[in-house]
Amino acid sequence: MVKKAPRRTAERILEVSLDLFNRFGEPNVSTTLISSALGISPGNLYYHYPAKDELVNALFDRYENELRPMLSEANGIKDLNGAWQLLQQLFELGWAHRFLFRDLNDLLSKNRHLETHFQQIQIESLSTLVHLLQRLQSAGILIMDGGQIACTAANLMVILNYWFSYEYVQAPRLAANPERGQLSSARGAQQALGLLSPWLKAEDRRFLQDMSSSKLPSPLQATTP
Repeated sequence: MVKKAPRRTAERILEVSLDLFNRFGEPNVSTTLISSALGISPGNLYYHYPAKDELVNALFDRYENELRPMLSEANGIKDLNGAWQLLQQLFELGWAHRFLFRDLNDLLSKNRHLETHFQQIQIESLSTLVHLLQRLQSAGILIMDGGQIACTAANLMVILNYWFSYEYVQAPRLAANPERGQLSSARGAQQALGLLSPWLKAEDRRFLQDMSSSKLPSPLQATTP
């Protein structure tokens, strides 16, 4: 049996940092806590990432690198099922990097790299959603004009950016449970796609209702931490 090569220290640092940031929030996690969780010296951590901002930037770059292919592939979506799948993917990716959105205002105010790059992917994400809605309009699925498309795309961005903060407010003590990710992401996708319902023809509205038919419990209904 071939032994797996040990993971590089830099990659282990990123994985543990992401887990701690997601569980406790980036402002509440020190480099000392990260090095302790890894079982390495602070000096070893600083050798790879001399400042916590560099950890945040590296994790954001991973998020950005995973997001861009999703945005590119969205150009081929022309139906509600594809829109549903895209939104689920976007929420699942957001959950995997939820510390970015939980502490977004604080991170942007103190990190120039994050500020400029986050603004750019916001522009690209909004453009992707606008073009998606335009394709659904051209296919006769959505009955809306240009202004309604722009407004709905902006509302979708608001939900994508702040959905996990909304869920956190409802049940803060349960937010650190990693097993909640799939359920929380599904609720977010359901909520986002529901924005399209008023603009659908009757048959497409029924299709949307069928896709969203499962009754997902709210965070307040959860009983296990």
